[in-house]
Amino acid sequence: MLTYGDPPWWSTVSGSLEGCFAVSIADKLSPAPREVRLAGAVTALPGLALIVFAILLLVNGRAGPENLLAEVAYYLVLAAGTLACAAGLMMGKTWARSPGVVVALILVGVGWYGAGPSGQPLWGVPLGLVGVAVIVLLFRRPSRAWALGMQEGETEEEAAERDGAAGRAARREREERDS
Repeated sequence: MLTYGDPPWWSTVSGSLEGCFAVSIADKLSPAPREVRLAGAVTALPGLALIVFAILLLVNGRAGPENLLAEVAYYLVLAAGTLACAAGLMMGKTWARSPGVVVALILVGVGWYGAGPSGQPLWGVPLGLVGVAVIVLLFRRPSRAWALGMQEGETEEEAAERDGAAGRAARREREERDS
C-alpha cells in the first residue's frame, strides 16, 4: 500500500526518523472514515448506471424526439446529483451524508418494487442490497462520530451539544483567523 509520509531513502542514512509516520494516501486526502469513503464509492454506482441508461435511451430511443431529449436530460441531471453526493462522501464532506442516505433509501424502494410487485428479483434484490449496504455504512459508529465531529474521549451526546461538525468548522475558522 502506498503511504504518505514515508521517509525518503536518504533519511535513513543521514538522520533520525522522528516525526515520520505512515498515513495512507486515502486518509490524507479525506478526513472521513473508511466506511464513509466506501459508502461514497458504492453510491457512485447508481450514478454511473444512470449515465449508461441515458446513453442507451438516446441510442435506442423510441419516444418522440422532444420527449427523448427531455428524458435523457432528466436522467443525466439525476446522475450528476448522485455522483456529486458520492464524490462528497469520498472526499469527506459532511454535507454529502444526508443526500447519500436519501439515495440509498430510494435504492431500497426501487429494489423492493423490483423484487416484489414487478416480479424482477434479479434486478430488485441487488439494488435493494446496495441501498441497505450504504445505509449501514453511513450509520456505523465511525461514520456517526465523523459526522458529529467527535473528539477523542467524547460521547455522541457531548459532540451534539457542542454543535457537531458545524462547531468543528467554526473552531477551525477561529484558529485560522487568530493565526
